[in-house]
Amino acid sequence: MPIDKATVAKIARLARIRVPEAEQERLAGELSNILGWVEQLAEVDTADVRPMTSVVDAVPPMRPDEVTDGGRRDEILANSPNVARGFFTVPKVVE
Repeated sequence: MPIDKATVAKIARLARIRVPEAEQERLAGELSNILGWVEQLAEVDTADVRPMTSVVDAVPPMRPDEVTDGGRRDEILANSPNVARGFFTVPKVVE
């Protein structure tokens, strides 16, 4: 799918980027090449290829899902410069 200067100008306007007129011809060629590669990829037969989420065929280690209350409130609040009644306190930002 060849792209012309008018299409490059329209894409630049939609993306709200300034592309000088001298650069539009070069970008049109580069975008046409990229789209050519994408069209070439569409021709590859992937019917027998399993979908994958990673190039490494590994199963991540699982740990048991245990619900706890944490029990570390005092340790966590010790990191805060300001604490009031067991909660973090922050400066007021809305008047």
